[in-house]
Amino acid sequence: MTRTTGTPTWLDLQTSDLEGAKTFYGELFGWQFDDSGPDFGHYTMISKDGGLVGGMMDFANFSSDGSVPMPTSELRSSWDVFLAVDDVDERLELAIANGASVLFPASDVGPAGRCATIADPTGATVALWQARDTEGYAFTGQPGTPVWFELMTQDFQTAKVFYSAVFDFTPVAMQTPMEDGAQNDSSTYATNGPESEASSGICNVAGFVPESEGSWWRVYFAVDGCDQAVRAVQALGGRLLDGPDDSPFGRIATIADPSGATFQICSPGEAVR
Repeated sequence: MTRTTGTPTWLDLQTSDLEGAKTFYGELFGWQFDDSGPDFGHYTMISKDGGLVGGMMDFANFSSDGSVPMPTSELRSSWDVFLAVDDVDERLELAIANGASVLFPASDVGPAGRCATIADPTGATVALWQARDTEGYAFTGQPGTPVWFELMTQDFQTAKVFYSAVFDFTPVAMQTPMEDGAQNDSSTYATNGPESEASSGICNVAGFVPESEGSWWRVYFAVDGCDQAVRAVQALGGRLLDGPDDSPFGRIATIADPSGATFQICSPGEAVR
């Protein structure tokens, strides 16, 4: 393991329309796809210019124990985030002891690695990844690749305690002022370490996101020009849910793909100080 425990290291799309997702994301981000075949439920590896981005799968082909497909009525299209761990089994026990529930138990993914999926104590789904042959996605920062990860939580304090105990987070209040000039404080947003070294954040959504929407992890993909990318999204059958908005990190918008999976796009070249 070369990536620090708690670092976002993999992401995958669970979708109700795998072929439609390939068309949408391939056109939007220029991704290439490699089907792993029937033995792995046609799990499809995503790459961009030769570097790994993540994976995608039709959740009709997936199951909690690798044998019987789960009822698709219980699932919805979504992007899932995997955090690097040194030992999946030990970290899974630690997660349970700190209030998490197990969604998918620890299992080997061929020679690639070992993983498990949990719901954290605030209700957000997150996966654990112990790398073997596959460390994770390529950190390039280029358009079409992940550039940030974020937990949106209804229980900020519980989330900070949990991720510190299980994934070795060192929550630090974000110091960068946002668009309106307001400074983040310790009750609003924290990164998983000093801002210059951070790879993800925890955002307190209590009070401005309905409690019924729960807590969730989300991913930001880089684009070269946010407004242009939004127009492409809409032309491809996706939806603009929020934005575009300016920020010190780039111009940002919230997107839903044609099957309903949500993600962020960020144009770092349009950052506004």
